[in-house]
Amino acid sequence: MKQHSKRLYKNKILKCFIFYLLFLLTAGCGYKPSSHAISHIFEDTVYLEVLVDKIEPENAPFIKDELSRLVYQRFKGRVAGKEEAKSYIRVRYDGSTFTPLAYKNGYVVRYRANIRVQFDMLNKEGRVKKNINTVHEADIQASSLTSSTLRTEAIRKGLQKALDEFLAYVSARGVLKAESIKR
Repeated sequence: MKQHSKRLYKNKILKCFIFYLLFLLTAGCGYKPSSHAISHIFEDTVYLEVLVDKIEPENAPFIKDELSRLVYQRFKGRVAGKEEAKSYIRVRYDGSTFTPLAYKNGYVVRYRANIRVQFDMLNKEGRVKKNINTVHEADIQASSLTSSTLRTEAIRKGLQKALDEFLAYVSARGVLKAESIKR
């Protein structure tokens, strides 16, 4: 019985030590979420405009929904009308290209999707443009029925990567601006 209580005591001490160590690492290093850095770049209201490649207009709602979600969740802002908004983001999906990477029995079984997206921002700093090219690689069945669905899925995953890269870019600009304000 003594062995069991000693083991429980050691586990509690270990858990307390780990909690304390994690607390020191997160509180001591000055970690701040990306929404804090982004607040140095964008105001709390953002107007979104999505321009889509005429060949693939079905991606416009996806881009708008994802960007709205990012504004709400990560910018801690809200999407507003053009007259009310203090910041502006225009996203232009410039299309995609697909490159076969592997073949099996004459059919493409692996491909790479190259997605091109252009961001145009108007914010506290002025106008900033950022072109982002993303790559998504995936396997594909040797069937034309599933290839159309997989093409759309690859484009959306590439667009998601572009939006995440855009968020990282804006966060980095916000951190640089915050550091220049401190000096």
